[in-house]
Amino acid sequence: MEEMGALVKVKEVKPIDRYDCLVVFENGTQIQINLQPFLKGPIFDAIRNDPAVFRSVHVVDGTIGWDNGADIDPDVLYYGLTPSWMEERLPE
Repeated sequence: MEEMGALVKVKEVKPIDRYDCLVVFENGTQIQINLQPFLKGPIFDAIRNDPAVFRSVHVVDGTIGWDNGADIDPDVLYYGLTPSWMEERLPE
């Protein structure tokens, strides 16, 4: 895998199982990823709750997304970063 900071884009995505997808990046790297930890919040409700909607995942502007506008940052997928909802919030 490349060093953090290199721009990565998704070339292809194939649903495998309930929340698993094979994600192929433009540099040829292929990673099987369980997307369940990333499917939080209202925009992901239908994706999380309806297997047919989940399987409709496709490449959108270099990342994976769905027809309702939901998508997941390709850097998060490629580098195995923590989903934003899990990151500790700093006090305001």
